[in-house]
Amino acid sequence: MTLSALTRTEAAPKTNAGLQQRKDAAIARGMGNLAPIYVDRARNSEVWDVEGNRYIDFGSGIAVVNTGHGHPKVKAAVQAQLDRFSHTCLMVSPYESAVELAERLNALAPIEDAKSMFVTTGAEAVENAVKMARAYTGRPGVIAFSGGFHGRTNLCMGLTGKVAPYKAGFGPFPGEIYHVPFPIAYHGTSAADSLQALDALFKVDVEPERVAAIIIEPVQGEGGFYPVPKGFIAELRRICDRHGMVLICDEIQTGFARTGRMFAIEYDEAKPDIMTVAKGIAGGFPIAAVVAKAAIMDAPNPGGLGGTYAGSPLGCAAALAVLDVVEEERLAERALDIGDTITARLKKMQHQHPDRIGDIRNKGAMVALELVKNGSPDEPDADLAKAIVAESAKHGLILLSCGIRGNVIRILTPLTIEDQILQEGLTILSEVFERLV
Repeated sequence: MTLSALTRTEAAPKTNAGLQQRKDAAIARGMGNLAPIYVDRARNSEVWDVEGNRYIDFGSGIAVVNTGHGHPKVKAAVQAQLDRFSHTCLMVSPYESAVELAERLNALAPIEDAKSMFVTTGAEAVENAVKMARAYTGRPGVIAFSGGFHGRTNLCMGLTGKVAPYKAGFGPFPGEIYHVPFPIAYHGTSAADSLQALDALFKVDVEPERVAAIIIEPVQGEGGFYPVPKGFIAELRRICDRHGMVLICDEIQTGFARTGRMFAIEYDEAKPDIMTVAKGIAGGFPIAAVVAKAAIMDAPNPGGLGGTYAGSPLGCAAALAVLDVVEEERLAERALDIGDTITARLKKMQHQHPDRIGDIRNKGAMVALELVKNGSPDEPDADLAKAIVAESAKHGLILLSCGIRGNVIRILTPLTIEDQILQEGLTILSEVFERLV
C-alpha cells in the first residue's frame, strides 16, 4: 500500500468490519482475535469500539487490568515517569523505581529471603525461572502438569499441557520436560492419582536426581480455571525438599488480588522457591517478574539474566501504582465479593439447566462455567461455549473461553467493576445462555 493509499484509509470512517479486513491482510493469521471489536477507548470496566458501541469487559485483557482500564493513579504515575524518561535499560543505567518495585515484591511474595528480576512478558518470566532452577541445581529436568499453560516461547510451549492451538505444528520442543496429570476431581483425577503418576514418572521416565524443578499454576488458567486441591502443593513441597528440586509457582494469571489473595499460593500453607508474575502487575503496561529465594536467584552469573526492555521505567511506575491501588482499595476483598456475586448468579442458571452447566468454580474473581451435554463431564460442549462468547459480544459483553476441550466460559472482570455494571453483564450472559440452550 502506498503512502497516499494509507492516508486515504486513515481518512475514511473507521468500522469494525473495515479494520478486521485490514488486520487480516496485515497481521499474521496466528494472532487471531476473539471478535471484530476494535477498541477506541475504555474506562474501568467498559469499552467502546470505533463505531461507538459499548461493551462490558468480563475479560480484563486476560486478567491484566485488575485495577480497571485507565485507573487515574496508574495513568498519573506513568505520565510522571514519561515526563522524566522512558528508557535507559536497567542493565546499563538503572533507576530507583525498579529497585523499589523489587523491594515491594520481595516483601509481598510468600518466599523468605527473596530477590526479584524483571522481564517483559509472562513467558520470559517462566523461561528465566527454569534457567535459575537449572543453574542452581545443575539438573536439566522440569516437570509440568497436563492442562497447564506457561507461554508461547519454545520452552514454554514444551511446558504447556495443551496442544491446540498452542503446540500444534510448532515442534520439536526441548527435551527433559515431563508431564503428569493435574488433579481435577470433576474429571475423575484425584490428588492421590496425580501424586501416584508423579511417583510412576520417577520410576519409568526420569530419576528425581535429574529433575531441577516442578512448575504448577495454583489455579490453572488456559487449562480451565481448575484450582489445585487443598494440600496438594504442600505435598509437592515435601517431594521437592526430599529430592532437592525447586518448586516454581506460576502466578501469572492468578496474581495481584485476582483470587482474593495477593497471590493464590497464599491459600496453601506451602511456600514456593520461585514465583513468576505478570498480567495484573501493572494495569496493562508490559512488565513481568520472577521472585525467588536469593540463593536461587543469584545462581546465574551476571549477564545471564535480563533483556533490553526488562524492567521498563514505565512498567515499574505503573506496577508501583497498581500495588498502591490494590492495598488502598482493598481489591483482594473486593475480588471475594465479586466472585460470590457471579457464582450466585451462575448457580441459579445451573439449577435451571443442570444438563448444560456441569460445574461452576472460582477462586475469588476468577470464575468458570463448564458447559456439557446431558449433565456429563465426559460430554464437553465446546460449540455452546463458542456460541455464547460470540453472541455475548453482539449484545455488549466481552467474554473469554478456555479449557483443553474448549468448553469453559471464564469470567475475569476488573476488580474495580461497579456493582450495577457487574449485574448488567451477568444479565446479558444469562439472557444469551437462555436463548442458546
